[in-house]
Amino acid sequence: MTVAVSTEQIKELREKTGAGMMDCKRALEEAGGDMQKAIDVLRKKGAATAARRADKETNQGVVEAYIHAGGRIGAMVELNCETDFVAKTPDFKSLAHDIAMQIAAMTPRYIGREHVEQSIVDKEVEIYKTQAKNEGKPVGIAEKMAQGRLDKFYQETCLMEQSFIKDSGKTIKDLLDEATAKVGERISIRRFIRYHLGEDAT
Repeated sequence: MTVAVSTEQIKELREKTGAGMMDCKRALEEAGGDMQKAIDVLRKKGAATAARRADKETNQGVVEAYIHAGGRIGAMVELNCETDFVAKTPDFKSLAHDIAMQIAAMTPRYIGREHVEQSIVDKEVEIYKTQAKNEGKPVGIAEKMAQGRLDKFYQETCLMEQSFIKDSGKTIKDLLDEATAKVGERISIRRFIRYHLGEDAT
């Protein structure tokens, strides 16, 4: 039995997720009118769309810059999509701006965990294991603690795994998945750089 959903609920979900009206209506119906469940439905759809389009070429897009704190901090990001049409839309440019702002605010070092050099991963794991052993933990527990701390390292240093500064309930990956589902094209971050006055660029 399909639950009737109101126009107000659909509008609220659209404002929260940026998804299309019909997608919001279907998600709310599937979730029995539960707003949080409907958001989860849309996120799963976004992740599924992103997975389907993972092998698509993304050679269009924009380079977006964000300058913060009286010109002391700045960031540039290259955000890619499949077509020039999508690259020119206000929503795409707004997404690129939000990601540049994220980079300026949160100082990521890598795009994703797959971009972290193995030597750095090995070094971090060794440090975490030593810390756990120094805390008197058995070897098996120390291994698990090291993995947990490594995951936290990724969440802090990898842009895709960071919590979005405008909505801590989403990661940057969630943001890209939602945008991919909305436009029907793969959206990806190719590269970024962050400047802090008087420091080396990161």
